[in-house]
Amino acid sequence: MKLVSDPAIAKKIYKMNQRVRWQDPLIVESGIDQTRMVLDDGRADDSEFSFLVIGDSGSGRHGGNNPQREVAKLMLPHHNECRFMLHTGDVIYLVGSSEFYQQNFIQPYQEFLVGGEHPKRIAYDRMVFDLPILPIPGNHDYYDLPIVLSLVSLTTLPIRRLLRSRLDLDVGLHGSSTGDAYARAFLDYLQAYQLPGDLARHLEKYYTAKTDTGRCLRYEPGHFTRLPNRYYTFRYGGIDFFALDSNTFNDPPPLPTTREGQADRKILEKRREDFEQEKLEIIETSTKLNPNNPTEADQLDDLHAKLSQIEELIVDIDKQLATNKTMVTDFEQLEWLKLRLIESWNTAEVRGRVIYFHHPPYVTEATKWQQAQTLAIRSRLRDVLDGVAEAVGSLNQGRPLVDLVLNGHAHCLEYLQTMDTGHADAHIPWIVCGGSGFSLRRQRTEGTDLMELMGDAGKQENRLVARSHLFIGRNGQGFQKRRPYSGLRIDVKGDAQPKFVVRPLVAEWYQRKWHNRELKPLII
Repeated sequence: MKLVSDPAIAKKIYKMNQRVRWQDPLIVESGIDQTRMVLDDGRADDSEFSFLVIGDSGSGRHGGNNPQREVAKLMLPHHNECRFMLHTGDVIYLVGSSEFYQQNFIQPYQEFLVGGEHPKRIAYDRMVFDLPILPIPGNHDYYDLPIVLSLVSLTTLPIRRLLRSRLDLDVGLHGSSTGDAYARAFLDYLQAYQLPGDLARHLEKYYTAKTDTGRCLRYEPGHFTRLPNRYYTFRYGGIDFFALDSNTFNDPPPLPTTREGQADRKILEKRREDFEQEKLEIIETSTKLNPNNPTEADQLDDLHAKLSQIEELIVDIDKQLATNKTMVTDFEQLEWLKLRLIESWNTAEVRGRVIYFHHPPYVTEATKWQQAQTLAIRSRLRDVLDGVAEAVGSLNQGRPLVDLVLNGHAHCLEYLQTMDTGHADAHIPWIVCGGSGFSLRRQRTEGTDLMELMGDAGKQENRLVARSHLFIGRNGQGFQKRRPYSGLRIDVKGDAQPKFVVRPLVAEWYQRKWHNRELKPLII
């Protein structure tokens, strides 16, 4: 029984392009760059500034607690000192439905919104931000409900068990419609302008910023706070920020048709079957627990975490098992990133580069570190950066091509550094900020060093490619179990070469109480 359905990459690209009227003749004729915006707050030239980061936040109340709201409250004292907040994806669980924007986004972040003193009056597709929240889509923001969860199937035994469970899965009557709810909430939904002249008037009013790549959207906090596309870039304080949609370049290559490939297929099929059985057992167990009993509420928390973890593993297996599929990779976006990074290195006023997207290429969280999607993202990003390195030559003077990469997806806070990978992704700092909501995960038992088998078939070596220096996630057992939910404040310092002071903010649920703390800053 699948709880979620992940649309095909080709469908995601097609639908999102429709919503922003990608490369519409009028947009092209107007010389508009649909992948760029100017954040017009009157302070974008300041060399020193601060911003916030959260990710994987989109859950509601569970067991009477709202971890997402606790993290949001941690951010409030920093509100006036920070210019914007980046969101690394999974804005709404479980399937990105518009039904859950009110309780899972608008109410938790009401202080960031115009009219937030009355959050229930704010429509999810009419949000205007006082303090910009700049997201990228996560996998859950694209998910839909499988047909088996439709009303027609409510009489089947697994569904009846699910409805009796106490797991608070944040599932309603429909899913995201392949990211439509996310697009209506955050993007400039140009598809809505169908009457003659409407689109032209809208473009004249809101696409007034001028850059070296053409006219672009002017993002004005408190007035007009739409994003131009599912992936985009903006420049602030001499730093180029690149926001990517990794949901369209995370498909792993198909299994080979060799004997070894068929053996791998059988292993994956058996693993999937075992996971499905384990899901049913979790749901059945949950029906016998009382969420009002503190001990049993903790058990429900663990079961919920386990169920969502299994569901993600099944999605990853399904991507590998897909047969007769035409493998689709969003090469248009990847080529765009390569060209924009090359351009960034050839622009004198740019002093740093930050990339943020959902799926982490490097992570030691127990369920994500060796997923096929993780390795696919790593490979695709390496190809991009290798191409950038070849083009810029010695321009970077030994600096990493990117100063900082921010990800989500893994439900933890982690700081890693790549080693000598043999590619242009070497010596880059990576921060996974995916612990801002429900269902935290543990670190893998294999340790903090990530190894990778490299070389051709004749000569291979197991190389150390990344090392984890900080991991904040679920830990401990029983009454000593700790659930540290997290976000970040990042202070940008320095002149020609920026320095990032990363300040982890933690709201920890421990022994039935909340404990807030700020960890020692990381200097990058």
